[in-house]
Amino acid sequence: MPRTPLTPRTPPRNAPASSRRSLLRALGSTAALGALAGCGVPAAYVAAGDRSGPDRSATDKRLTWSNWPLYIDTDDKNPNRRPTLEAFEKSTGISVGYSEEINDNDEFFGKISPSLMNHQKPGRDLIVISDWMCARFVRLGWVQEMDRARQPNVAKYLDPLLRSPAFDPGRKFTVPYQSGITGIAYDRRRLGRDIHRVSDLWASDLKGRVTLLSGLDESFALLMQGNGVDIRKWTANDFHQVCDQVEKQVARGQIRRFTGNDYTKDLVSGDVLACQAYSGDVIQLQADNPDIRFVVPEEGAELWSDSLMIPDRADHKANAERLIDYYCRPDVAADLAAWVNYVCPVPAAKEVLAASDDKETAALAENPLTFPDATMRRRLAIARDITSTERVEFARRWNKIVGL
Repeated sequence: MPRTPLTPRTPPRNAPASSRRSLLRALGSTAALGALAGCGVPAAYVAAGDRSGPDRSATDKRLTWSNWPLYIDTDDKNPNRRPTLEAFEKSTGISVGYSEEINDNDEFFGKISPSLMNHQKPGRDLIVISDWMCARFVRLGWVQEMDRARQPNVAKYLDPLLRSPAFDPGRKFTVPYQSGITGIAYDRRRLGRDIHRVSDLWASDLKGRVTLLSGLDESFALLMQGNGVDIRKWTANDFHQVCDQVEKQVARGQIRRFTGNDYTKDLVSGDVLACQAYSGDVIQLQADNPDIRFVVPEEGAELWSDSLMIPDRADHKANAERLIDYYCRPDVAADLAAWVNYVCPVPAAKEVLAASDDKETAALAENPLTFPDATMRRRLAIARDITSTERVEFARRWNKIVGL
């Protein structure tokens, strides 16, 4: 089984903001497409009957897969080799063209949307994007419903917590590739105490030593949970209450800055003592500094996923479904979990890891940030997504607060 890597093998979930402020970034991709439709551009929505074309899987044993960088297991001696993917190719005879082309959800949306909105082949059979972006694809009709008869492992092993998000009831169009938790990370030694609740971020001894995530979709749910909101059915009032609170904390100097993945640098340096954080990042940081802790607040935390989808007009749908099902096998999911260090969407992989002769690998089975225990699971929830109508208003207000 591959060893845990020395450097993070996780995608940049919220890349630092660039200087380019495109229409898609400013208003939200779905809203922007709706505006374009009124200017003579074809409507973005694709009806169910227009989503599929001839499937070449039976005669053409290949598929193309677009993923994030460093988001799959690699060989210790040769980083260009991907053991689980090579095993799939060998056992099925299906050749996989694997591309690490996804660096940002919105950026990839802009890359693939012209083909999908115009009912053209996307040049990809399988993609991995974050669930909040998956929600846009599902609403727009840009992905094909999967045939679960071809996916017995998905049906049997997928984590019950992940089976039916609001944007895709029953997971007909998406299957989690990796999952994770947005919670709070803090430096226990430097802070001198523990953090238990979201409101602890506003304590006086943390003034100027707190960061929040800058991305709207990445940040709002945890803050709502701090107010006791059920994020599966939050309202516009809940969102604006959070904005009011964050504005107040900015005004009093409590928040040092808003960040992308670079929050880890501030936490390691000690410039920040507590921050919104992703569970997988903290596992990596703890390898060098065991004083860094991750907490699922008493009020709860957001459970999210990066999910596999088969876009419209994909040439090799059945081959893609087979690959998706393969990564839901407990032994394969265990190999992947040992490398990426996020929450494994296949709980049965825990037993596989626990049985490893390697002590470090076996220890991963007991890490609640890879396999949440019963207490933690009760505090986790998948947030309902932001609709296209809400996004225009919410993005304007949030981006003004964080300075985007």
